[in-house]
Parts: sequence; structure tokens; C-alpha cells
Amino acid sequence: MKLGTILVHLDPSQRCAVRVELAAALAKKHGSHLIGLIPTGLYDSSIPADALAPGGPGFMAASAEYLRKRAEAMADAFRRTMQASGTASFDIRATDAPSVDAVVRHGRTSDLVVLGQSGGDDTEGMTARNLPEQATIHTGRPVLIVPRSWPLQAVGGRILVAWDGSRESAVALQASLPLLAGAAAVSLVSLREEGEAADAGALQISPALAWLNRHGIRAEAEQHTTATGTAEALLFHAARMSADLLVMGAYGHPRLRELMLGGVTRDMLARMNLPVLMAH
Repeated sequence: MKLGTILVHLDPSQRCAVRVELAAALAKKHGSHLIGLIPTGLYDSSIPADALAPGGPGFMAASAEYLRKRAEAMADAFRRTMQASGTASFDIRATDAPSVDAVVRHGRTSDLVVLGQSGGDDTEGMTARNLPEQATIHTGRPVLIVPRSWPLQAVGGRILVAWDGSRESAVALQASLPLLAGAAAVSLVSLREEGEAADAGALQISPALAWLNRHGIRAEAEQHTTATGTAEALLFHAARMSADLLVMGAYGHPRLRELMLGGVTRDMLARMNLPVLMAH
């Protein structure tokens, strides 16, 4: 698998610049075409409250003009970053579609989708708060989510892979192959709760390591018990190995159960402090 096309979501937030530079670095490293996707916000109600005076016959026209100029400013900033980074192949796509619909539609013809973590104090403007989870569920492509607190640094040097032998973890492992191939260290970590019996047959750790080795990737495997939540434990082990990327499958339980219980995926999206590649 090759990262022939990478899509990065652009929004008016201050942290968008870090996300774009990270995507540009990946595109340059992998020889990828990079798409800068700009949902204008027309259907996301994303105009700041103090940007325009409400009411009056010209309000709708003023709103459309404000969004057009904002999209142009984001496109100009993206173009400057591409030129500075030396990214040779890129294009910009602006759309009035809602952010979730736009990312899903354009993401399906990309090899990797790069998004920012939702929420926080930094106003995201037109970014839907559930964009990362909706994109992960519906694009059918791996999604790389950049946390709010992530400094500008390379990603993919030291990679922690959450492995439980499930369909979702297998999909995520497959999707991450281009990134794993260039890593200095790869560790597959399997977690079980205290008192839970280990099931080596279900985990298939040795076959997973052998499969990676046949792809030219040398990896280690670890098994741990945890008394905390899975998301918290994964972040602990990621910090312990100084990982700069976490790979994991998303939504392994029925969707209704995930919505009711929260689930590891939603916990990780809320707690993440390093980039996370998710696949479903």
C-alpha cells in the first residue's frame, strides 16, 4: 500500500497550521499528492458572533462574502505552506457542503485523512465537534487525528499499535503499513483487564509479527494487564516508549453499545495527547 493521496481538513482554528505542516511533511516523505479541503462553513453555522451585524436585508449576502473571503485566506495560507515545504503535488478544494459530508465524500478517494481533534478552547469555526469519529466510521479510510496540544514535530518515528486480534485492529494495522515501514521502532501492545485470562489463540501475536516481518517491518510485542481504562493504559504505554503515533482500530463493539457506554474510541478521542491513526 502506498500513500498516493493524503487529504487534510482545513478550518479557521489556530492549530490548523500544525495539522497542515504535519500533512505536508508526510506528503513529501511518501511522495503523496496532498489535498487541502476547505468546507466554507455555509451550512455549518460557523460565522463568529461578532463578525457581522445580524439582521437587515444584506445579512445573507454579507455572510456569503465573509465565508468566501475566509475560504480564500485559508487557501492562500495552505498554498504558502506547500511552497515553503517543497510539496510538489497538491490541490485545494473548497466546498459549501457541511464539514462531515465534505470530509467523508472527498476522503473516500484518499489513502489517508488528516483531521484535528475536536473541542477545546480554540474556536474551530466550522469544524463539527464529532468530525473525527464520523470520518473514521464513514470514509472507509484510515484517519490520522492530530491532538490540540501536539507541537510541530515529525510523526511515525516510534509507533505503538493497539493489538487485540480483532477485525478492527487488523484493519488498522494494514492501513498503517506505509507509516510502519519508515519507523525506527514499532511495538504491538495487547491489554487485558486484571483477572481476565490471556487468550494467545485469539491474539495471534506471533502470526502478526511474522506478517509484519514479511513486509519488512520488525516489531516487538508486549502484553499487559490494566486496572484503568484501555484508552488511559494505551496512552501510558505510548508515553513509556516515547511514541509519536498510536495506531488503533475504532468501534469494535456494536455502534449502539459504543454510544451508550462511551467506548475506547470515544475515550481516546477525548484524552489523546499524541497523533492517533484510527481505522474502522
